[in-house]
Amino acid sequence: IITLSDLECDYINARSCCSNLNKWVVPEVIGHAVVTVLMLISLHWFIFLLNLPVATWNIYRYIMVPSGNMGVFDPTEIHNRGQLKSHMKEAMIKLGFHLLCFFMYLYRLVSKIAPK
Repeated sequence: IITLSDLECDYINARSCCSNLNKWVVPEVIGHAVVTVLMLISLHWFIFLLNLPVATWNIYRYIMVPSGNMGVFDPTEIHNRGQLKSHMKEAMIKLGFHLLCFFMYLYRLVSKIAPK
């Protein structure tokens, strides 16, 4: 979110912004897919079903990158067609999702450890 807002305010150029963001796309896809599979294996159905759409969206977004682009974030296209605004909106939604998941995981951890 900070990198995208820096690009929006012209504090950094599009190429450095996109290279910084693209280096985190693959670890994000792998990490979220691993967490989703672990929730399936451990039979946490609600959390698995909550994570499945986000993991699917991350994989879809990574697979559908056009062949000439630098990655999911492309410096030649980020200012076109409102992509910067949509990337900011997506980053905000993901931030909210990850905060929700953090507190759900924390609650589950405390409820399992706390004596009854």
